[in-house]
Amino acid sequence: MLTFRLKRDRSALLVVDIQERLCAAMNPDALDRMLHRVNAAIEGAKALELPILVTEQYPKGLGTTDSRVKTHLGAYSSVEKLTFSACVPDVLARLGERDQVLIVGMETHVCVYQTVRDLAERGVSPVLCSDAVLSRHPEDRRVGLEMCRDAGARLVTVEAALFDLLGVAGTPEFKKVSAAVR
Repeated sequence: MLTFRLKRDRSALLVVDIQERLCAAMNPDALDRMLHRVNAAIEGAKALELPILVTEQYPKGLGTTDSRVKTHLGAYSSVEKLTFSACVPDVLARLGERDQVLIVGMETHVCVYQTVRDLAERGVSPVLCSDAVLSRHPEDRRVGLEMCRDAGARLVTVEAALFDLLGVAGTPEFKKVSAAVR
């Protein structure tokens, strides 16, 4: 059996639909835990110079990306979408040749799952950060994770993914990634 290894030059981070009105519908404690891990993924991706893509599902109705995430993104350009899947032409174009996509966001059983499925169907390796995805109901999140795995996602944690991408300690990137995952 071949092992899977994340590579910086092949990877990108995709932040799926972490929007104001969706966040308001989540369990506050679960949301805080997820946002902490999402922001660690963003900071780690920045330290490793990975492209970061952000989607917003129907922002007119669901609002824009939550301010607690925006502060970590800095200057960014979101991709608006109406489809549940984030595999829209603008996202695919921004991914370019990158074929390993770390995924964080909401909701696990809808937009995240359909994104995972569509990426896998295109030959892209979806890498789902299981500690950085959320659904309103725990059962939907649990089943969503199973659906994502069945669709071809590799389930990891933010920390596992970042340290796999890092590969070595003692570098300036290591210090930034270590600080991000604390």
